[in-house]
Amino acid sequence: MLASRWYPFTILGVSILGFFDSVYLTIQHYTQFALPCTITHGCDIVTKSEYSSIMGVPVALLGAIYYLTIFLAAYIIIETKKTEYLRFIAIATPLGFLFSAWFVYLQLFVLHAICQYCMLSAITSTTMFVVSMVYVWKEHLKHVDSKGTTKID
Repeated sequence: MLASRWYPFTILGVSILGFFDSVYLTIQHYTQFALPCTITHGCDIVTKSEYSSIMGVPVALLGAIYYLTIFLAAYIIIETKKTEYLRFIAIATPLGFLFSAWFVYLQLFVLHAICQYCMLSAITSTTMFVVSMVYVWKEHLKHVDSKGTTKID
């Protein structure tokens, strides 16, 4: 079962990167320190925009919670081998991807500014989504015979 061996480790690594990135942005939100924007120019525009909070909650904090939840699910999979958490991740990561796509759209077409830390979050979210979809596709193929008929276990 190759997918179940590499999948949770990949998700674990990527989610911890996303978590630290989101925590960094959350700290910035509450302390208001100037972000060192070395690759792009627009971090402060993005992180201080009206789109940086949802109902008063920083988007970065929501991201940190999301990444921590995915990290914990991947960790549980590794430790317990309980595959039902794989389904949870496969359902959660498309939602994270959609949120990331929305925020990238806002950066590019509404704010006309790019935050490198926000883009890192978008990359980690997209990576987790792609890895999840590869897993789902491989699982689907396990249940399809050579004629394309779905096998029922």
